[in-house]
Amino acid sequence: MDIRELLRDDIMIMDMKATTKAGAIDEMVNKYAASGIITDAKLYKQDILRREDESTTGIGDGIAMPHAKDKAVTKAAVLFAKSEAGVEYNSLDGQPVHLFFMIAAPEGADNTHLAALSALSSLLINPDLVAQLRKAETPDEVQRLFAAAQEAKDAKEAAEEARAAAAPVATDTSAAQKPYIVAVTACPTGIAHTYMAESALKETAEKMGVDIKVETNGSEGVKHQLSASDISRAVGVIIAADKKVEMNRFAGKHLINRPVIDGIKKPEELIQSTLNEEGPIFAGDGASSSASAAGDEETKKGLWQHIYQDLMNGVSNMLPFVVGGGIIMAISFIFEQVAGKGSMWFTFTNNLGNYAFSFLVPVLAAYIAMSIGDRPALMPGFVGGWMATLATASVVKAANPSGFLGGLVAGFIAGWMVVGLKKLFKGMPKSLDGMKTILIYPVVGLAIIGLIMFFVVNPIFAAINGALINFLEGMGTGNAILVGIILAGMMSIDMGGPFNKAAYTFAIGVFSASGYKDGRWMAAVMVGGMIPPLAIALASTFFPSKFTASERQSGLSNYVLGLTFITEGAIPFAATDPVHVIGSSVIGSAIAGGLTQLFHVNVPAPHGGIVALALTNQKLGFLVSLVVGAIVAGLILGFWRPKAKEA
Repeated sequence: MDIRELLRDDIMIMDMKATTKAGAIDEMVNKYAASGIITDAKLYKQDILRREDESTTGIGDGIAMPHAKDKAVTKAAVLFAKSEAGVEYNSLDGQPVHLFFMIAAPEGADNTHLAALSALSSLLINPDLVAQLRKAETPDEVQRLFAAAQEAKDAKEAAEEARAAAAPVATDTSAAQKPYIVAVTACPTGIAHTYMAESALKETAEKMGVDIKVETNGSEGVKHQLSASDISRAVGVIIAADKKVEMNRFAGKHLINRPVIDGIKKPEELIQSTLNEEGPIFAGDGASSSASAAGDEETKKGLWQHIYQDLMNGVSNMLPFVVGGGIIMAISFIFEQVAGKGSMWFTFTNNLGNYAFSFLVPVLAAYIAMSIGDRPALMPGFVGGWMATLATASVVKAANPSGFLGGLVAGFIAGWMVVGLKKLFKGMPKSLDGMKTILIYPVVGLAIIGLIMFFVVNPIFAAINGALINFLEGMGTGNAILVGIILAGMMSIDMGGPFNKAAYTFAIGVFSASGYKDGRWMAAVMVGGMIPPLAIALASTFFPSKFTASERQSGLSNYVLGLTFITEGAIPFAATDPVHVIGSSVIGSAIAGGLTQLFHVNVPAPHGGIVALALTNQKLGFLVSLVVGAIVAGLILGFWRPKAKEA
């Protein structure tokens, strides 16, 4: 099929009017619907947005390739659109998009259509073509540019095939010593990114004087499949994939495993790292075919990548509890102000929010453990996380819970423990395999995690907690601003854990001892606890390139959570990026806490967030402290955090 049949003149948009990502998608979808390319605009748009939720299709360099394959599409097509001003599209490089290629593929698209779509995708790697398209003014000019690019590509491939057919059998010459590597590219839909990564790797390898064979796992199936001999003679393997590919065939080879976007944006880095044999030796496991599987020997970078993936598994499963519980609890504060603390609706909503929050740490720990040790690790991870929320009266007198940080530790301990148990009992007769999951893993796993949490994790954090409380009590009120800085900063260290609870407990102690009148320290801890979610909300709004699509969506809920003093809204972000999130939050909270004491703010309420503003004696001081602290923390996080990596 000729590419020009896909790039129809009548559906091109040469002067896009939209100025936002949502508007751009709507404008292109409506054009498809008006031309009859799609029969159900709502369904097609839904699938386009679902793909964007997985990862942005704004690949950088001013290009976006939104795409979907569903039953609403009547005929394969590519809609070309050009925006002179550029559209903020949450692209990987943070730059606006000027060229759009919205790909529509029928649910049962034949190989001819899919091959044409893949060919089109691979052409966009050419920077000269992209530059010329930016200057194109008419659909005819766009067609001519693509036709010329395709002809040049076809001629080049034909020449390469002719040279390969005429080449003599390699002998021990310099040509025979040319480095050789293999690669696999794959993306979830298999339409665009798969083939763009293939082209980028092949073109870069040619410039570097490296022979490469790239297998594509796309919508049209596996193409250029790597043979055993290909893999055997390769220096190393590059996996640029966002979905499962067959991995065990690479056992014993140096292997680099990256997202597909790295194949497009960082081909030279991947190739050079492979030539340097920087990838770990992939061991294989005889069963797994997951591209995220790793060998027993990990490089430091690979190890942290897996830790991050395990954290993300815990966080993603915990997030609904944070959002649901936080919003319901915020509503309860409104009922408290309107109907009183003893009202039925306050009691119901406040308890319901607390019920959801009580599962945060256990769910986090359970799914971290499950990510590491699979289903057998779920139960010990959950129990370890639950123990982290309890004050355990053990022989070492752990009077406080280990909280959020203890839950993180519990999740990783439970997961790695189950991995160890699997290796320990690997030699059992196959006839006894059923006993492992039914008896050995649950009983032994529960016993081990219980002992570790009971005697090690909780006592350590309890000791830290107690030492902090004693330190603060010893300081007294001689330096209110310094105490305010310390208390508010502690609220952001672990966001609901021992540090946070130590500061809050100290403030509550002073507040209750004064007959519920001295709310100086309540002002510091309340504003300090509001800063982390507000900082995340602000940073994700004004620095969108620093956050993934799902993080930006979650960031919006943090406006509500922050304003209502629900510090736990920041936990998912702190779990995946502790240095940047906690570091910026502590600075912003400390500044806000010091300001509350400078302005002599008194908050005679133990909770409520912005609702407590009605009760404070210094409303302007409260607001200034909050706004300044949130902006400082948000700016630090926005500038400090690296750009998000999305495929």
